[in-house]
Amino acid sequence: MRPHESIAGRYEDDEGKRKFVRDLFNRGAPHYDRIGRVGFFGTGHLHRRRALERAGLRPGMDALDVACGTGAVTRAMLEVLGGKGRVCGVDPSEGMLGEARKSLSAEFHLGQAEALPFPDASFDFLAMGYALRHVADLKRAFAEYHRVLRPGGRLLILEISRPQTRFGLVLSRLYFRDLLPGISWLITGSADARLMMSYYWETIDACVPPAAILEAVQGTGFQNVQRHIELGIFSAYTGLANLP
Repeated sequence: MRPHESIAGRYEDDEGKRKFVRDLFNRGAPHYDRIGRVGFFGTGHLHRRRALERAGLRPGMDALDVACGTGAVTRAMLEVLGGKGRVCGVDPSEGMLGEARKSLSAEFHLGQAEALPFPDASFDFLAMGYALRHVADLKRAFAEYHRVLRPGGRLLILEISRPQTRFGLVLSRLYFRDLLPGISWLITGSADARLMMSYYWETIDACVPPAAILEAVQGTGFQNVQRHIELGIFSAYTGLANLP
């Protein structure tokens, strides 16, 4: 199950998507954190930490950040665990992992969401922050998440959802489509930074609806699957791996 169909003018198939996304994020990695701080007005870290705690991350757990990028969710995980537990990050972009390793003391691995480089039942908690739209197959990714979680392990997927109201859609398009790419170019001077943010909105706009994501999570064995939403666009999908 694809998170969205091919984006016209970007790539034509799943292999083209993997290459496009990997190469784009490799080139844009040095600018990513700066865009995040400015583009989201410095609120992202608090939002991620609150979401992790609400989803049940606690000291002593082994946690995995899938599609960790430069380590925004990883950093919040480390703070919540406070040195008590294990934190791993995995990402397909060597450039993003290189940026994460510069400032964070966690394990980082090169890999895809649909083929995680870990044994079964390795983690108590798994999170993915705003990267669900970049996987090739939702059900395959969710099946992998279930595989590497221990019985009762907790899942958290953070994502930006296409607003359901006309007013919300107009505002989101104005900011994410029309303003944020230009802001990204102004603060970095990078055409790749601008392209990353243009593509960011394109995938949000084309993404399957939340109901389809919830159904896919449930279909891979997760229980108590829920969606928490803030400001009409910030979705947090949670679930529990099969209990013993």
